[in-house]
Amino acid sequence: MSTTDILLTVLAIAVLVVIVLQVMALLRSRGDGGLTARLDALKDDNRHLRDALVQEQRAGRGELTQTLGQFRGLVQEQLGAMSDQQQERIGGFGQRLELLTERTDTGLQSLAQRLTEDARKSREEVTLTLNRFGEQQQQRLAALTADNEKRLGEVRATLETKLKAIQDDNAAKLEQMRATVDEKLQSTLETRLGQSFKLVSERLEAVQRGLGEMQSLATGVGDLKRVLTNVKTRGTFGEVQLGALLEQILIPEQYAANVATVPGSAERVEYAIRLPGSSGDQPVWLPIDAKFPIEDYQRLQDAQEAADVDAALVAGRALEVRVREEAKRIHSKYVAPPHSTDFAILFLPTEGLYAEVIRRPGLSDLLQRDYRITLAGPTTLTALLNSLQMGFRTLAIEKRSSEVWQLLAAVKTEFGKFAGVLEKTRKKLTEASNVIDQAGVRTRAIERKLRDVESLPGEQVQQLLGETPVNGDEEEEDEAPG
Repeated sequence: MSTTDILLTVLAIAVLVVIVLQVMALLRSRGDGGLTARLDALKDDNRHLRDALVQEQRAGRGELTQTLGQFRGLVQEQLGAMSDQQQERIGGFGQRLELLTERTDTGLQSLAQRLTEDARKSREEVTLTLNRFGEQQQQRLAALTADNEKRLGEVRATLETKLKAIQDDNAAKLEQMRATVDEKLQSTLETRLGQSFKLVSERLEAVQRGLGEMQSLATGVGDLKRVLTNVKTRGTFGEVQLGALLEQILIPEQYAANVATVPGSAERVEYAIRLPGSSGDQPVWLPIDAKFPIEDYQRLQDAQEAADVDAALVAGRALEVRVREEAKRIHSKYVAPPHSTDFAILFLPTEGLYAEVIRRPGLSDLLQRDYRITLAGPTTLTALLNSLQMGFRTLAIEKRSSEVWQLLAAVKTEFGKFAGVLEKTRKKLTEASNVIDQAGVRTRAIERKLRDVESLPGEQVQQLLGETPVNGDEEEEDEAPG
């Protein structure tokens, strides 16, 4: 707030105070006769005071304007001086800054050189240290490896020695146990069973022969595993190759050639596998027919080699149509459940043809779904025949197992009968022992009765009784003189 405003405020407050005082005086002297004159005088004073205030305000404004002008000039002079000084200071600061920048660049370059040299020396020192450390580690590792190999060799030798000793000990004990068991079994069988166990021995021999046959069958099943991975198919195309594959894997009783799978039909399939039927006597045939569309396949191969896309597409569609027609023909001629299986096998004699047909999208699924025909190449058919052969061998093992169980049941029955015979023999022996005991009692009674009777010499006894002495009596006579 400026000085003029302060003065005006003070004057206004003084005027108000004077007016308030005059009003209070008027209120106190309300009954005086000169109230009107005083009010007029008060108005005049008020007007004079207002005029004075206006004049003072004008004078204050003038003074304030003059003062502000002087202050503005002074401020401008000071600002100009300060600007000049600031420019001089900025110039000096710029020079110092340039000098400092030069010094800093020089120091940074020298520092970079020193850091580069220190880093190079540090890398060399680290490289030397790492090389020495690597050599030491290699030496330690070599020593540790040699030590471990030596210890492992000692442990291995110790283990082999102990295992050999354990094996020898076990073999000796097993041999001793076997000899003991054989001796006891032999003596027991010879003394207790005798001739009565002959029938049981014959049954056990039959069982042993059956087990030997089962073992040979199990060996054949193990050979099948090697056959699955080492089958060498040789032969010609088509029917000859199919016959060769069947002859290599199956036996003649498991398949047949030129079979009429549909009763009463003149159509005969090239080969059919004989599967066991539900009745047991009547077999179920699995038809296998070989097809080799060489013309369509050759055209497809020529188009692919010539990189002719259109010709390859046409040949591929022709091959699909040909395979589909052959599958339809096989299904209509040879598939007749329950005399045959509900599906047949279309044999393609080369792996390339089989791969090309299988590669056709949706063709294999279509043949299986619509015509119940399964495609097979040489390798696929070989795996299928091996699986069937495995099933045949398993079925044979099951049949022989039932025969073995029957033999064991018969042996069990014979054992039951033999137990009854032994029980009867035991009773007979018990009765004979009782009779012998009774005879001994009677003999001792007779001896007591004949104790007082004098015995005759042996010769007189022979003369009287006319009997030859037994060996026991001769021995007694020989021993008597002594």
